[in-house]
Amino acid sequence: MAYQFKISGDPKKPGDTRKMDKPPEEEAQSDPIQLLAMMLGMVGMMLKVKMASWGALLCCLSAVANMKSFENDLKQIISTATFAVFGINPPRWLVLKAT
Repeated sequence: MAYQFKISGDPKKPGDTRKMDKPPEEEAQSDPIQLLAMMLGMVGMMLKVKMASWGALLCCLSAVANMKSFENDLKQIISTATFAVFGINPPRWLVLKAT
């Protein structure tokens, strides 16, 4: 004897069931201001151009102010801010002295 089970819907109220729609998936797009901040921070730190570091810091603050989800971009914001601050005032262990 074969049993057939009806799985779709609520067995108590079959007329109240609705089909679930998937929410649209958002593509993870990086903010162009964050990318600019990262590039300016690298240039400022590596080439010791303080104006590039100040630009990176301003772009980083702008990206933080316009950020949609804080958890996704936290690592990139921290690294960008670190490059910008190290370019403005590098720590002593980072500075190479010519002898």
